[in-house]
Amino acid sequence: LGMFSELKFPVPWGHVAAKAWGPSEGHPVLCLHGWLDNANTFDKLIPLLPRGCYYVAMDFSGHGLSSHRPAGCPYHFLDYVTDVRRVAAALQWRRFTLMGHSMGNFSFSYCFISPQFCFLYPEMVDKLILLESLGFLLAPEDTEAWLKSKRKVIDRLLSLEAKQQTPKARSPEAALQRLLEANSHLTAEGGAILLQRGATETPAG
Repeated sequence: LGMFSELKFPVPWGHVAAKAWGPSEGHPVLCLHGWLDNANTFDKLIPLLPRGCYYVAMDFSGHGLSSHRPAGCPYHFLDYVTDVRRVAAALQWRRFTLMGHSMGNFSFSYCFISPQFCFLYPEMVDKLILLESLGFLLAPEDTEAWLKSKRKVIDRLLSLEAKQQTPKARSPEAALQRLLEANSHLTAEGGAILLQRGATETPAG
């Protein structure tokens, strides 16, 4: 397991990088690095682990060889959980083992990324391995609301990105009509004023 391969998964702001060890047909294990670390965290550990597994250690956005998020965009704990979901989707993993270290467990909000992912997507994780972790801290009465709201945010984001299409080009008249249909409180004059700055002219319309 000393040899590894480099992987790249496209995301809207660039790519998420990862490195992989073992046979790709082996049991999948996703490895999450710690605070300000990167996928190399696992270089010494992976060769000591059972052979026959496919270990993928990802760099969270802004870490290692992964793209940074655009300037001015904060790194929120839920963004890291979404990174995990994106990589699992790119690998087409329906069920896998999750191994997290430090920030792979810990983040700014004192929540833990690996347990959070398990909590949100329990059907996707067969085993959870935590290295230097305290666990997942959430008051029982908050559990159901947290689960519903956070999973909805992630799933809706990835669904919208998957359906993203080239913007439709319309004539100025059709664009105004579309705007008025979507905003019944607007007058035609008000809509035309907004479109002067809110629409982009291309050769197609």
